[in-house]
Amino acid sequence: MVRILIAEDDSQCFRQLEQFLDDYSRETGRAFQITRFDNGEDLVEHYQPDCDLLLLDVDMPFMDGMTAAGHIRRVDPEVVIVFVTNLAQYAIQGYSVNALDYILKPLNYFSFSQRLTRALRYVKKREEDYLTVAVKGGALKLEVGGIYYIERLGRQLIFHTQDGVHASSATLQQMEEALEDKGFARCNKGYLVNLAHVSGIQDGCAVVRGDKLLISRGRRGPFLDALADYIGGIRG
Repeated sequence: MVRILIAEDDSQCFRQLEQFLDDYSRETGRAFQITRFDNGEDLVEHYQPDCDLLLLDVDMPFMDGMTAAGHIRRVDPEVVIVFVTNLAQYAIQGYSVNALDYILKPLNYFSFSQRLTRALRYVKKREEDYLTVAVKGGALKLEVGGIYYIERLGRQLIFHTQDGVHASSATLQQMEEALEDKGFARCNKGYLVNLAHVSGIQDGCAVVRGDKLLISRGRRGPFLDALADYIGGIRG
């Protein structure tokens, strides 16, 4: 399910975008969850960094699309932004907020579908590189490679990352499934470890960024096998 936000004050244009997305979904089998905002100010106020693709009109009341994109980039540097505009010169300004592309009005389906296909390729790549987790008050996107390990503490998960420590209401099993085939393994029932950050095994513990995480007897074999496979894969 691709989560798309459409910020468009023109109801007719929004309905056309919605119809194009529906047509594209039927043609390709891709499923979309669509949310609409009709001005930039509401978009910025209610934005949560769990969006995959933002279709953003430039000319909107209260706050224009370029200004809104600047605010969003500060809380979500990874969302794919595509501007929808009737003025090509605005598209050049989009580079300042790292916009991927632009779609010119009046809209036509052929051009829209081409640009949407390109945008969805970037969405897929970012889905592979980032993990969205539920946190108090919303959601947080974490770079998978920057996660050192995930610790279960009571009913919470604690993510130890390059950007600091974050608490989430997710379960360790959910994270284990989400990070399958991404180089993570459990060293005991309470820790899910990014094998890329294991610097050694010492005193029955995995050393991860200076922290010693106990390897339980039941997990020792599978964990060491996973670590050996990971290291072998890098060297190979």
